[in-house]
Amino acid sequence: MIKRNLITNPCWSAKDLGQALPNSPHAVSVALPRWQDVIDYEEKKPSCIDSLKSIYPRFGFNPLIQEVVKKALSTHSKSDYNAWPYPDSATAQKAKDHCKRFTKGGEILIREVLGLYCLITDADTTPAAKAFWQHTGLGASSRLAAIALGKEPPASQAIAKIARGALEKRLANIYGCNSESIQLHPSGMAAFTSALEIVTKLRPKSPTLQIGFPYVDVLKLPQVVFEGSNLFLNTEPTNLAKELDSQKPSAVVVELPSNPMLQCINLPEIAKLSHERGIPVIADDTIGSAININALPFADIVFSSLTKSFAGRGDILAGSLVVSPHSFWFNEFSKSLKDNFTTPLSDADTIALEEASRDVHIRIPKLNQACHALKTKLESHPAVARVLHPGECQNFKSIMRSGAGYGCLLSFELIGGLNKAKKVYDALEVCKGPSLGTNFTLTCPYVLLAHYEELNWARECGVPSHLLRVSVGLEKHEELWSRFERALKD
Repeated sequence: MIKRNLITNPCWSAKDLGQALPNSPHAVSVALPRWQDVIDYEEKKPSCIDSLKSIYPRFGFNPLIQEVVKKALSTHSKSDYNAWPYPDSATAQKAKDHCKRFTKGGEILIREVLGLYCLITDADTTPAAKAFWQHTGLGASSRLAAIALGKEPPASQAIAKIARGALEKRLANIYGCNSESIQLHPSGMAAFTSALEIVTKLRPKSPTLQIGFPYVDVLKLPQVVFEGSNLFLNTEPTNLAKELDSQKPSAVVVELPSNPMLQCINLPEIAKLSHERGIPVIADDTIGSAININALPFADIVFSSLTKSFAGRGDILAGSLVVSPHSFWFNEFSKSLKDNFTTPLSDADTIALEEASRDVHIRIPKLNQACHALKTKLESHPAVARVLHPGECQNFKSIMRSGAGYGCLLSFELIGGLNKAKKVYDALEVCKGPSLGTNFTLTCPYVLLAHYEELNWARECGVPSHLLRVSVGLEKHEELWSRFERALKD
């Protein structure tokens, strides 16, 4: 496979529709270069879907996973059966148990296929199986599928052990904790799944409480797979205290900062109010990055998608979970996580992640600077109505590490609203598709991709559908700005 340099030669025009971002069999993003492509993607138009050479792994099957699925279904004569590959039998059993909880009757079975464990479902059970696959992030990775299909060699267990130790030490140094407190998971959502499994034991049958506008699956996972989740957008202390007393949630969930508005809640205050009521706090620091912010003095559990800026390449799915050494529940949570840890990051993905993240301490400061430079330019452009960036949020600044930055992400609105956004998006000469944290700049109309079926709800929450989200990469500042400047012209 010929590698395309997406920093200097981005996938931005109509002819690039469906290209894998990056040009890798394990890419987690895909080129949707025009606004209409995004609409067609969401509406599952064959002209778009049939062009895709990749897809975000939890929202669809990577082509390698699809090959395993076809082999798993080759012995089933009925066309309405589906298969969902998992890395081991214990994880496949979790998926089966979920389907049995939410589907009466129906055929559900687990079949070993090429060393992976496939959940086979009929039409009645498929919606529940699909929800579990998407929201938990526990499915087999494309690297495991490539190995199963004989397209890549098996990973060396000895090398993987060394890589796992190096990753745990690297993350422990970033977070300021012991290596034993770090767990590596198949995705950020898989790490969140583990967090929910342990906090649910504190308050069985109680929903979580999400504070601040949520990333779609951080809200959906507890709603669909666990005991529910309620959303609360009013962070004024008195109102929040009343909500905590009323809801009595199993945990409070926060994102640092929110996606795509990039605003941060007052974490110390929320932690104080929650802990006074015996409620743990779970924080997602994916966007802010633990290199920039320190949530452990306040949050009891911190999870992160290492797929994003930690890896930086855009072709590794992975996540981490850390139990704060400051947490009242440190011993209880640590033991529970160790005793119930069934789905670790695969050896192949561990080796790839260790290699990709070796420069993380150099790369993330560069991404911080590049994003801030673009923010400053956009703010002064007459076509831009407003720019959203953590640098404008005092709550974010309150948990920043000394000398750190604000991350790689910004969002902006244009004067002229939707029509102007469409024109600028189509003309913008950067890669366009889902995900963030890549070495190359990646832009998308995030609200359309994440909330297409609930745009009115998002608007009521103050999140407009014409917002453009930009994950800033490692392009030269002047070159990147010239691309934006050309797109912003009337």
